[in-house]
Amino acid sequence: MTSNGTNGGAEVGSGEERRKGKATPDTLKVGCIAIVTKDGHPRRAEILSIKETKSGKQFYCNFDNFNKRLDEWVPVSRIDFDQDVEWPNPDKDKQKDAKNKKSTVSKKSQPPKKAQKRVGKREESVASEGQTPHPWTEFVESQNKADGEDRANASLEVGATPTVGPDEMELDEDETPASAAKKEHLQPFSREQEIEKLRTSGSMTQNPAEISRIRNISKVEFGRHVLFPWYFSPYPEVFSQEDCIYICEFCLSYYGDLKAFTRHRMKCTLQHPPGNEIYRDDFISFFEIDGRRQRTWCRNLCLLSKMFLDHKTLYYDVDPFLFYVMTTRDDRGCHMIGYFSKEKESADGYNVACILTMPQYQRKGYGRLLIQFSYELSKIEGKLGSPEKPLSDLGLLSYRQYWSENIIDLLLGYSEREEKCTIEGIASALAMTTQDVEHTLQALKMQIYHKGEHKIVIPEKLVQQRERSRAKQKRVINPDQIQWKPPVFTAASRTWAW
Repeated sequence: MTSNGTNGGAEVGSGEERRKGKATPDTLKVGCIAIVTKDGHPRRAEILSIKETKSGKQFYCNFDNFNKRLDEWVPVSRIDFDQDVEWPNPDKDKQKDAKNKKSTVSKKSQPPKKAQKRVGKREESVASEGQTPHPWTEFVESQNKADGEDRANASLEVGATPTVGPDEMELDEDETPASAAKKEHLQPFSREQEIEKLRTSGSMTQNPAEISRIRNISKVEFGRHVLFPWYFSPYPEVFSQEDCIYICEFCLSYYGDLKAFTRHRMKCTLQHPPGNEIYRDDFISFFEIDGRRQRTWCRNLCLLSKMFLDHKTLYYDVDPFLFYVMTTRDDRGCHMIGYFSKEKESADGYNVACILTMPQYQRKGYGRLLIQFSYELSKIEGKLGSPEKPLSDLGLLSYRQYWSENIIDLLLGYSEREEKCTIEGIASALAMTTQDVEHTLQALKMQIYHKGEHKIVIPEKLVQQRERSRAKQKRVINPDQIQWKPPVFTAASRTWAW
């Protein structure tokens, strides 16, 4: 990783030779590479920032070959000062500062671009030039629309791959240099392999300034759980000096002092999110909260979720959004598992703005429930939905799995009934956009061109994988238990207004 920390999972340092020598807690400075204990093992780590807290000096470390989200503040006790420290090269730093200054001046002299796409509510900037896009994002944005419309309108058959020669059957791709470069992105994806890659993969954020910001909160006590944030969140600056902050799991108020938090908990009477309960089954409940009616609660929710979403930029203007919070119930109240937000009126037809499963509940199937619930609401509205882009890396992984599972299940039903289908039919049945359907089919290598027709095939390997997945007991949303009607808003309630 470079010293500014913008590339996830790379080797720390810039690769040049560094002067080595001993250091002390007082002489260790930003840019040094030291041996730091992580998960019981000594690892090389670059010091990105230093701060004084109530418990003493702490160092913000980026570890060798670890994702940016795994950076952390460490105390002096975790740094091995018996080992030599690699000191930053002052000459290199001067050259870098001069280069950055020159780049800034040249950018200011450039004429402004008049025609630019309007930035979304959750995005502060677009991808910087030279930034490597995520393979799935690169694939989605580079599809040919005209060819996609042709495939969408064609009648598609479902069944096993026909036994034909290579001259009779080909995948639905143009044999151009660009399409050849895409092929590596269109290989069938493995969830296990991608989860393993998350440790070292880069961030999905499109704002380089955002990912390079130093995480300001070290630890959070949230209900019965202790959380360690992944990213920067714009809590008041005074909270960065605390070793731990305390957040009420019901009203989401935040405190830096344990005594003040204890007094608050004795007075707080809220036992569930401050909205209407629109779904309940034997295990979970969903609450709908209007950002305009519950501004403070929704702003606090955004601050909390920003610690675990690298691309989220919505902190203050919550009026145009609805928040759907999933909770689990016990005798103490309704405890938040995760949520997704949704624009009251989306010009692009998005059914999800931000989506998050709290870290203590991740990899337990809850993300799939959030995604399913968002599509169930789209079905009630009679619309086709799609999540707002870009997705975070974990969000992308969950959506990929949800799309592939549901499309394969639907196609297997068509195959058993020996019925033909179209991409529009699949999209309508699942409340998904035709673009999401088509891109999922292509990523799974399920679209072919055979004897002058576009067809869909289901590889036997995917069928077997789906059968094994069905054998596992998974929670699902029961659409019959959703008590909800699409809300109707006035023009004033869809925008910011006091």
